[in-house]
Amino acid sequence: MATILADNRNSFAILPDSPDLARALDEANVPTLLAAYVHMTHDAAFLDRFADHIRPAFSQPPTDIPEELADDLRARMRHLLTTGEGYQARPASDALLQRIMTVTVGEPVEDEFLELVEDQCGFRPYIDRSQMVGRKAPKADFKILVIGAGMTGMAAATKLREAGYNFVVIEKNADVGGTWYENRYPGVGVDTPSHFYSFSWEIWPDWQHYHPHGADMQKYMLATADKYGLRRDIRFNTKVEKLVWSDVDKVWTVTVQKADGTREDIVVNAVINGHGPVNRYQFPDIPGLDDFAGTLVHTANYPADLDLKGKRVAVIGTGASSAQLVGAIAPEVGQLTIYQRSKHWVLFNPELTHEVSEGMRWALANIPNYKEWFRFRVYWAAADGLYSNVVKDPAWEGNMTAVSQGNAMTREYALGYMQQRFADRPDLIEKLTPDFPIFSKRIILDNGWFDALARPNVHLEDQGIARILPNGIEAKDGSVFECDVIICATGFNVAKMIGNLTIKGIGGRDLGEEWGEDDPRSYLGMCVPGYPNYFHTVGPNSAPNHAAGQNMISECQVHWIIEALDRINEADANAFEVTQDAFDAWNRKVEERMPQMIWTHPGANSYYNNSKGRVFLSWPWRLVDFFHATRAPEDGSYRLLH
Repeated sequence: MATILADNRNSFAILPDSPDLARALDEANVPTLLAAYVHMTHDAAFLDRFADHIRPAFSQPPTDIPEELADDLRARMRHLLTTGEGYQARPASDALLQRIMTVTVGEPVEDEFLELVEDQCGFRPYIDRSQMVGRKAPKADFKILVIGAGMTGMAAATKLREAGYNFVVIEKNADVGGTWYENRYPGVGVDTPSHFYSFSWEIWPDWQHYHPHGADMQKYMLATADKYGLRRDIRFNTKVEKLVWSDVDKVWTVTVQKADGTREDIVVNAVINGHGPVNRYQFPDIPGLDDFAGTLVHTANYPADLDLKGKRVAVIGTGASSAQLVGAIAPEVGQLTIYQRSKHWVLFNPELTHEVSEGMRWALANIPNYKEWFRFRVYWAAADGLYSNVVKDPAWEGNMTAVSQGNAMTREYALGYMQQRFADRPDLIEKLTPDFPIFSKRIILDNGWFDALARPNVHLEDQGIARILPNGIEAKDGSVFECDVIICATGFNVAKMIGNLTIKGIGGRDLGEEWGEDDPRSYLGMCVPGYPNYFHTVGPNSAPNHAAGQNMISECQVHWIIEALDRINEADANAFEVTQDAFDAWNRKVEERMPQMIWTHPGANSYYNNSKGRVFLSWPWRLVDFFHATRAPEDGSYRLLH
C-alpha cells in the first residue's frame, strides 16, 4: 500500500523506482522539474545554482543549464519521489513560490501575479464557494439559465453547481464543446498552447500535442463534461431565441426552440449568455456566390464526407482558419487557388507540430506539481509575457510598421522567417509582406501554411474577387479559376455580439437596437444598465488579443458573475444591475487607454475594429489586470432591485 504524503497544496504517493520514472525525468522540461522539486522540498538555495542559466522565454538560447546540474536535479527528484525523504509537509510560502517563479522564467515575477498563479495554475483556488464558512446558501427557487455549453458555459455550469445555484444550460448542438464541437475542417487547431488552454480546476496531463488539434480540444471538453457530470444540467438540441425582462416580476422569460421545432417559455431569475463571439459564421458578400454550381462550404460547417482528392479547390480568405486548412489539404487536391483580401503576419513556433513525448506525459500525470508549474511557464511565455508587443512606445522613432523597439524586433524575426522560406519566390514575399505592425491583427502560426504556398499546385491570388461564376471565380484582373469546390474561410460575425437573439430589458429596451450591427459596449465585458441579471460573457473589450488566455477570461467572468449573484442572495434582493455611471466611467477608461495600444495604429484594421474603426473587442491591459478587476463587483458600481 502506498504511503501518502499530503498538505493542502502538495500531495503524492511515493512512486516505485521504475523505467517510466527514469524516462520521465530524462524528458521533462528542466526548469519545470526544478520548480516542482523546490516546491516540495522548500530548498530555495538549490534555485540559486540555476538562476544564472535561465533567461526569459524568447532569449536565444533561453537556457544553458549545464548537464551535470540537470543530472543532479534529476537524481534529487528521483530520490524524493521514491523515498519521500526531503518532502516538506507544510505549505510553501508565498515568498518561496515567487522565488520559484522568478528563477524558472528567468525574470522578475512581481507580487501582483501571486494570486493569479495560485488560482490559475491549480495550486489553490481563489474561492471555492462550497467551502466558504458563513456563506448564505442560495434560494432553491432562484433559477439561472446559461446559454451555450462551450468553454464559458461549461465553466459557468461547474461553478454554479459548486456554489449551490439552481441552473439549466441551453445548448443548440447535440453535445458540449461549442466552437470545438462545430469546427471540424482539416487541419483545425488551437493557437493557444494546450497546457494553458484548459480549466484551472481540470489541468489535463493527457495532451498529445503542445498545441491541440481541434479533435484534441473537443476530446478534453467531452472528458471534462464526463468527469463533472455536466450533461445532467444541459438541454441539448435547443436554441435560445428571445429574452424578455419583466419589470413587475423581476424575472426573465426565455423563449427556446426545441429539436422538434416547437417553442417553450422558461422563466428564470438570471441569464448568463455564454454563446461566444466565434459562434456565428459568415459567408462573404460576393456577387454570384449563390449561383455557384459546385460545392460551397464554410470552414465552420465543414462536411465530414467532403472528398477533395484531385479536385480543383478555391479557398476564400487567408486568416488563421485558412492557413490551417490549406496546410492540410494542399497535398491532396489537384489545383488550389487561395484568394487573399488582407495580409497577415506569420510566426513560426516549432512546438506547434511537436507531439508531447511519453515521458513528458508521464511527468505531467505523476510528478506532483509538475503540470501546475508547466502551466505557469506556458502562461508566462504565451500570455502576459507578450503584452509589451501591443503597447505603443511614445518615444518610438522607428518606421511606421512598428510601435516599439521590441515590436520592431518581432517584426524582423517574422520577416526573416518569411524571406528564408521563400528565398526563391520573391513574388510570394511581395504578396505576403504586411504593411502594418505585427500583433495589430491576429497572428498566424505556421503549421504547413508556407509549405503549401510553395507547392506547384497552389496559387495565391491577391487581386481580389470580382464575382463568383457558376463554374468558378473571376478575379478583378479578369482571370478565371474554374473549380469544383469553394471553401469560405471567412470567419465569424464577431461584432454583432448578441447574434440573432432578441433581448428586451427594463421598459422594453432593446439591446440589439442599442448595440446595432457592430457597436457593442458593456461594463467589464459583462453588464449593461437597463438589463438586470443579464450577464454577457466574452463581451465588448474583454478579449485578450495580445496573446493566449480566453480560458482565463471566461473563468474570471464566471467568478465575478457568481459574486454578483451572491450579492443578490445576501441582500434578499431580486436582481443586480450595473449603474449608468459605472458603465460610462468604464467605457471612458477603455477609450482613454485604447490610443496607447497597437490596435489603433493607422495600419491596423481587423475584426477587432467595428465599421467606424473603434476597437470594440480587445482588452487593453494584461490578463493579470483582468484577474484583479474581476475578484468582486466594486461597491457603488451596481444597484440591487427588490
